[in-house]
Amino acid sequence: MLDDLARIGRDPATNGYVRDAWSAADLELRAWFQGEAGRRGLDTREDRNGNLWAWWGDPSRAPGVVTGSHLDSVRQGGAFDGPLGVVSAFAALDLLRERGVRPARPLGVACFTDEEGARFGVPCVGSRLLTGVLAPDRALGLTDDSGDTLADVLTRAGRRPGDLGKDDETLATVGTFVELHVEQGRGLAGTDSPVGVASAIWPHGRWRFDFRGRADHAGTTRLEDRDDPMLPFARMVLAAREAAGRHGVVATVGRARISPGNTNAVPGLVSAWLDARGAEEPAVRALVAELAEQAGVAAREESWTPVVDFDTRLRDRLAAVAGHALAGHAGAEGPPVPVLPTGAGHDAGILAAAGVPTAMLFVRNPTGVSHSPEEHADPADCQAGVTALASVLEDLCR
Repeated sequence: MLDDLARIGRDPATNGYVRDAWSAADLELRAWFQGEAGRRGLDTREDRNGNLWAWWGDPSRAPGVVTGSHLDSVRQGGAFDGPLGVVSAFAALDLLRERGVRPARPLGVACFTDEEGARFGVPCVGSRLLTGVLAPDRALGLTDDSGDTLADVLTRAGRRPGDLGKDDETLATVGTFVELHVEQGRGLAGTDSPVGVASAIWPHGRWRFDFRGRADHAGTTRLEDRDDPMLPFARMVLAAREAAGRHGVVATVGRARISPGNTNAVPGLVSAWLDARGAEEPAVRALVAELAEQAGVAAREESWTPVVDFDTRLRDRLAAVAGHALAGHAGAEGPPVPVLPTGAGHDAGILAAAGVPTAMLFVRNPTGVSHSPEEHADPADCQAGVTALASVLEDLCR
């Protein structure tokens, strides 16, 4: 299945993936999901916010156990972030059927829309709308680099923008959610375990800084006469790195928009986006406040996710079941798999914050590189992830 997906949205010049929400590549991925669900005889539905659900059993009779992830990507991203969770979900269902398992609870596979936020700037749009964290009016007004709003894009994709909003009916079908994901870090690298379990997701957010100046001619405007917004922007980038070290957090300026964007012109406006994360919310907030004060501009918050501590009993249950499954494959009972925190955001975190019992499995990433074409997971580790996920789902569906 990963091979089937490898061609969709791939940039041949970089081998990276560009799978913006509701783009042609994304629509092809959605069709692939529906095809895989159909081949397995699953009942496939698209909810009012564009999230896809494939069910083995009827979730209207009782809340089910759901697994899955997303298929969109950051721009020039890797092949595993998101798709590994969706592919592993289908593979785990196949394995359960091979074992002759008949789940006592409905079992679902989910594909959330626009998890990365690459096109409209806000991450986890599908799960945030589903749970009511993101207001429909704000979502519909989000714009992409071409100036198209989400409302425009949905209309062209044949969806009804007015349908967006909190979906209690769909949310009620999710009794438990388990997301498998490639690890985005090196917590498992160098260990004997190909699989781990998440303990928590660090608090994280995105802020926009607008530096305003005066557009002018690059050749005829004297240096002393310039009002160049690139200078305070550059100082903010350097200050973010220095302040992050002092506050014990991580901070990244990975996106900037320069207007008018001419090589031979002094810019009139630089808009920059800061991503900041850390183990403690006060430290992240202090960093952002310090940068805004130093820069003399407002830091406009575009998204914020507080710390998510996954349900301890569910987390420990997954760690034990996964450990036994992997050791049992070698003919012996084994210890629980490692439990580790993450600084990466996920739809699982949004659902957990909304009160859904939620847990995450990580598949080992030998280099820790992610959001890059260099992202990788060994095939044997991916298969171990499927084995662990299948056993977890079987256990939760008893």
